Amino acid sequence: MKIRFRTPRPDEAADLWEMMNALDNETKFMMYEPGERKRDIRRMTKLIAGGSADDYLMAAYDKDRIIGYISAQRGAPRRIRHSAYIVVGVKSAYRGIGIGTELFRGLIEWADRSGIVRLELTVMCHNQAALHLYEKAGFAIEGTRRYSLIIDGQYAHEYYMSRIRPE
Repeated sequence: MKIRFRTPRPDEAADLWEMMNALDNETKFMMYEPGERKRDIRRMTKLIAGGSADDYLMAAYDKDRIIGYISAQRGAPRRIRHSAYIVVGVKSAYRGIGIGTELFRGLIEWADRSGIVRLELTVMCHNQAALHLYEKAGFAIEGTRRYSLIIDGQYAHEYYMSRIRPE
């Protein structure tokens, strides 16, 4: 299996949405519950086509199938232009083989070139695999967002994590 990494093309918007929707159905670690993600291909096309030149989007491919992605949305106001919020997901069949590590490597290179000093994300406290990946990429826990989500009728807590570019 040879995994490739590249920015999705606008004509792959439906494929990207399908992969994100599949993640919603196979894990409880993503934000959306199964069936909750709206199928807005126009919005997804705009995101891919560079809805904002300041943002980042990279996908992992097995042959021509998108099997993972990472995105970063840079802060728009001047006071937070130095930071970006991260979302990442990899299909379960492809976890644990270095795809997440490679997605973060590309993200960090982009952040350094783009003057991003702070990368931030949230992760459910019980998601040990993701915590390990994020810590390996240089992220540290800043605090806990208690009762931040409801999953299967139960409250879940999240860690707020960041990676500050070394000086």
